[in-house]
Amino acid sequence: MSQVPKELKYSEEHEWVRVEGNRAVIGITDFAQSELGDIVFVELPSAGAEVKAGETFGTVESVKTVSDLYAPVSGKVVEVNGDLGDAPEKVNEDPYGAGWMIVVEMSDSKELDQLMDANGYSAHVSAS
Repeated sequence: MSQVPKELKYSEEHEWVRVEGNRAVIGITDFAQSELGDIVFVELPSAGAEVKAGETFGTVESVKTVSDLYAPVSGKVVEVNGDLGDAPEKVNEDPYGAGWMIVVEMSDSKELDQLMDANGYSAHVSAS
């Protein structure tokens, strides 16, 4: 069973959100990285880009496939994990830590209410 940290929020598209004040740290879940297999490339937006909840903000390329990344919240990208350019495997090794992708300054924190908690996400994964 994949890890589902209780303090995070989750999207149906397998992104996680760690809320830090008005900022959302975003990455993909342990389940998502295990389904993708070995990640070889991550394409992320630049700092300053605007993202909108439910819309794509980048892609993850693995040896099996290329998958879109969907923003779980709307706002402005204030930080990007530049380490993933040289070491995309961090997403496989530590999806909730060193494998984080972007930090977004949220424009509407009410969007967090649309996301699942750990129990909801675990049920979502076991149903798929």
